[in-house]
Amino acid sequence: MGWDWLGDPGAAWLAAALLLGIAELAVPGVFLVFLALAAAVTAAISYALAPLPLAAQLVCFALWSVMAVIVGRRWYRDYPVGGGDERLNDRAARLVGEVTRLESAIIDGRGRVAVGDGSWPARGPDLPANARVRIVAVRDGVVSVEEA
Repeated sequence: MGWDWLGDPGAAWLAAALLLGIAELAVPGVFLVFLALAAAVTAAISYALAPLPLAAQLVCFALWSVMAVIVGRRWYRDYPVGGGDERLNDRAARLVGEVTRLESAIIDGRGRVAVGDGSWPARGPDLPANARVRIVAVRDGVVSVEEA
């Protein structure tokens, strides 16, 4: 059996498609997948029209790459990928709107609010401890609250 298949252009294009697909998984950017598709089509054409000159293979790959990118761009324009939560890594911004309780009373506009298993310094109207409050803003590590 040996390594004779390495000299086969179709196998080389299939290997390129596989490597591009793996690279897309390793470094997701939704672009290499289109080149992988073009390499796979070029492999199929190389097998179907063997022997296909190298120049023709490269032109085929280039044309299919352009086609795949055009189709892919249109697909993503027509069916956009749902965005994630833009506040995903902003813990403070995620607190806004949360209803919680005061850990310590707000006296003269200052107190502490319970958030999850911790607490944050709070500003707001004077309220007794354990009052239910809604977080309306977060600035410099201090939450602003209003009575819920």
